Amino acid sequence: MALQAPLNLDDASARARFHAGERDFIGLLYRATYETVDVAVGRVLRGADRETVVHDLYLRLLSKPELRRNFVGGSMRSWLATLAHNLAVDFWRRHRWETSLEDRDVPPLVDPLSRGMEERVELNLLVERFKRNGLPEVLWPLFQARFIERLDQREAARRLGMHRTTLAYRELRIRRFLRAFLRERSRP
Repeated sequence: MALQAPLNLDDASARARFHAGERDFIGLLYRATYETVDVAVGRVLRGADRETVVHDLYLRLLSKPELRRNFVGGSMRSWLATLAHNLAVDFWRRHRWETSLEDRDVPPLVDPLSRGMEERVELNLLVERFKRNGLPEVLWPLFQARFIERLDQREAARRLGMHRTTLAYRELRIRRFLRAFLRERSRP
């Protein structure tokens, strides 16, 4: 078995192969820089979010020539670490912003103290119709915990025995189902 020479990321031929988006080179780059990128992202994120951002960076490098062209020279490893850190910060900010929107004083979907019994009955019927006609049964417990009981993501995940990232993905699916259900309902 022949030993491969270490990959020199900072010479002109490496830069040309990188800018050209050669899949073989990007694969070598992934293996040579994964730890550096993972550490840079790990300063900001943990768990599945960390892994998501790390792999998102390499996907962007594969699919976006304009991103590859932003590297003009110097240390490619340092450039990737900086890029990874910035992506992690952006991810964290977006997540914090989305979470802060959830935590605002939004009235619960089913408010037991609503103005009139008719409103409560109508709202309960709408929720039941959505559960029956617009939402897969497997998502009902999550819908109940997050949208009816208004538990935060961590508490709902703990109660349902799932990871928060799994819960967040399924919650996104519920929101899409709800949007489609309400759109369909509003059509004349």
